Amino acid sequence: MAAFQWSELDAKAVDTARILAADSVEKVGNGHPGTAISIAPLAYLLYQKVMTFDPADPTWLGRDRFVLSIGHSSITQYAQLYLSGCGLELDDLKAFRTRGSLTPGHPEYGHTPGVECTTGPLGAGVSNAVGFAMAARKEQALFDPSATAGESIFDHYVYCVAGDGDMQEGVAGEAASLAATQELGNLIVIYDDNRISIEGDTAITFSEDVVARHQAYGWDVHSVDFTHGGTGYEEKVEELFKAIEKAKAVADKPSFIKVTTVIGWPLPTKAGTAEIHGSKIGADEVAALKSVLGFDPAKSFEVADEVVNYTRTNAAHRAQETRAIWDKKYDQWAKANQESKKLLDRILAQEIPDLEGIIEPYEAETRKSTRAASGETLTALADTMPELWGGSADLGGSNNTTMKGKGSFLPASRGSSDWTPDPNGRVLHFGIREHAMGGILNALNSGLTRAYGGTFLVFADYMRTPIRLAALSGVPSIFVFTHDSIGVGEDGPTHQPIEQIASLRLIPNLDVIRPADANEVVEAWKLIADNHDHPSALILSRQDLDVISRAPCRGFAPASDMIFGAYTLLASMTDEPQVVLVATGSEVEIALEARDGLQELGIGTSVVSAPCLEWFAEQDQDYREMVLPPHALKVSIEAGVTAGWSDIVGSSGITIGIDHFGACAPGAELYREYGLTKDDIVARVRTSLGI
Repeated sequence: MAAFQWSELDAKAVDTARILAADSVEKVGNGHPGTAISIAPLAYLLYQKVMTFDPADPTWLGRDRFVLSIGHSSITQYAQLYLSGCGLELDDLKAFRTRGSLTPGHPEYGHTPGVECTTGPLGAGVSNAVGFAMAARKEQALFDPSATAGESIFDHYVYCVAGDGDMQEGVAGEAASLAATQELGNLIVIYDDNRISIEGDTAITFSEDVVARHQAYGWDVHSVDFTHGGTGYEEKVEELFKAIEKAKAVADKPSFIKVTTVIGWPLPTKAGTAEIHGSKIGADEVAALKSVLGFDPAKSFEVADEVVNYTRTNAAHRAQETRAIWDKKYDQWAKANQESKKLLDRILAQEIPDLEGIIEPYEAETRKSTRAASGETLTALADTMPELWGGSADLGGSNNTTMKGKGSFLPASRGSSDWTPDPNGRVLHFGIREHAMGGILNALNSGLTRAYGGTFLVFADYMRTPIRLAALSGVPSIFVFTHDSIGVGEDGPTHQPIEQIASLRLIPNLDVIRPADANEVVEAWKLIADNHDHPSALILSRQDLDVISRAPCRGFAPASDMIFGAYTLLASMTDEPQVVLVATGSEVEIALEARDGLQELGIGTSVVSAPCLEWFAEQDQDYREMVLPPHALKVSIEAGVTAGWSDIVGSSGITIGIDHFGACAPGAELYREYGLTKDDIVARVRTSLGI
């Protein structure tokens, strides 16, 4: 076990972090100072004594990962990033929670150096931490499979600081359960047990034994009483340090450390109260805190030069020592693993291999569900993109998310007659945990791998928060949603998505892709694979669909045109179309049938396949008007709510969809009942045209 060292300057640095938290919130007039004050020793211990990281290079591959799941206490992390010299200065803390600052109210990935993931929705950080821990084990197996456990340059620990709110959110329980099953010995969650939330003492809502819960999951557990009772805290910090060292020594279980604190300690009169959970403390109490800690009550943001010089020098020195060892091991690894080095370089450069010809084009005049085509495409991608992996929320056979013959990412003890454990397995088993799956995916896609996760489209609602966080953070997570319409049939309205596609389209920075046939699915996966700065939602059918003939002699556009988001799949037989039918997914084949009916009536009609409205919106006006001529009657056809389609068809257009819930009946019967047939579309168009 490493030796614990603590000095007067360490103690003064901790107290400086407390003061910075109080002053930052006081200056802006809002925030969450209480937790940041009481857990300053915990955060300081991690950054200055425990974690491996390089303040000069926050994205260094050899670093440990830090996740502040209690994102509302973001000033906790900002103070340590400042003291460590990790890209923040005192002026950044003074600008806390203000427009354009590097110190927003909750940590934001890609915005502040040293922040690994966006947190704020409680529990999300716990699922992210589980994902980071899984990613570390996967990266070691992918790039350095012959290394001794714990000795690879890709091995690292993940530290997550969580609070009472995190422990109450269901997603934290989902993630913790899976972490135990995965035997993530590189994950350490430290729980700030301060028993205070916005409504006051958590006794009114939260009575369980959280340590016992995690022990029941299968975690290694520890407890440290950090309630100081008015005394010094050095011995408590040492106790926590020893608990962390013990946790690091447990290789086959994640570790949970409960640290019992008094929120806001050592505030003289407000410590332990809900008043300081989410509000500024007040000038008199802040002044009193400064007096207690030996700071000048009249000064704000008081930082002694000796303190910041000490903490930054210490952090830099620790980084130099660890990097010297790591760099030597890296050079040895690169020399001995040249192919793995090429793969790593490609991934770091955000490049993908040539994916042309990865799968033979599907032949026309056959029928295949888009979920089946997606599964076949994933299997075809497997050898070309070794960094790609994924699974589903216990629906692998239904979502078609299983790469054939690639083994399961499972500890050796967790195999079954159906699934073979493989350290470098490509198949992920998330269990029936959609919310946790989303958070885990966001972590997996923030590093050296690309990962996808599947469930039924109607259950996208279970994981909306991580989808939104991926979009907000610019993380290229891949969400695969099957059973995309009333075509689900007899499972009934609980399983038939109606509003989900439109709801997903409302999320900024998310590509919502609903391919019309198997060949559009192949093209979709190529485009998704080459997207590195935002997430994608791939919407797939359960029922078989026609594979559209792409023969130029028949006038059909190639599936590769889906890169434009919407394209003229089949032009009008007249020079200018009188009607444009715009459809997505399974409704494209219905639109093609309706076109034939309208053409027989002498109505020039084109069919537009619109798999991704987000991509279409990025095209210039000339292209959009070419696909959707201003003078033509435009008709949208999608088996879901019609909301949003007026933006495409215009005020005089027709929106054909389903603005009510489905029913328990065969899918084809429901399509007929709800007016999604060739005859219904032709009749609607004729009425609109007065024919």
